[in-house]
Amino acid sequence: MLHGVDVSAHQSSFDPDGQDFVLIKATEGRSYVNPRLSSQVKRARDAECVVAFHHFLRPGNITAQVEYFLSKAPEKAGDLLAVDWEENGEGTRPSNAEKDRFICEIKRLRPHHKVLLYCNRTFWPHHDTTSYAGDGLWIADHVTAGKPRIKASWRIHQYTDQPLDKDVAAFSSRAALRDWARGQS
Repeated sequence: MLHGVDVSAHQSSFDPDGQDFVLIKATEGRSYVNPRLSSQVKRARDAECVVAFHHFLRPGNITAQVEYFLSKAPEKAGDLLAVDWEENGEGTRPSNAEKDRFICEIKRLRPHHKVLLYCNRTFWPHHDTTSYAGDGLWIADHVTAGKPRIKASWRIHQYTDQPLDKDVAAFSSRAALRDWARGQS
């Protein structure tokens, strides 16, 4: 198992030492960009971590959200892209069809990048009707690392949010993760 962290504007700093990958919130909706995006990307790249960018999906305007996300997420070979599909602060959520459309559009516009679906253990069995997770599922279930309570295959497991979101990835080495991210395995 590889180890990683998920960061957003809430983390003014994080220590990438000992991490294999860093998942960075890039955007949300059609107007928010993480104000710490550049510094977090630099810190992760300086530590030679695999970098992933994720977009917090809002209901509606999927094409505009895809364009916004891709305009803000750096495009570098081997970077991962992800959509964060969950309930927002207003208590609404994008539909299953909107989630699927977002993933398909990202894959169409950035065909050389792996695209992941992030959701929690409640969303996966209770809201997902297609089981479409792009190139892999990034599941949040705060239990023992690498043992999420789901039956589906997963690539990344967020197992805690204390003191920040920590994850493990189902790869044998950082090189294996890099090869997969580049489409070489």
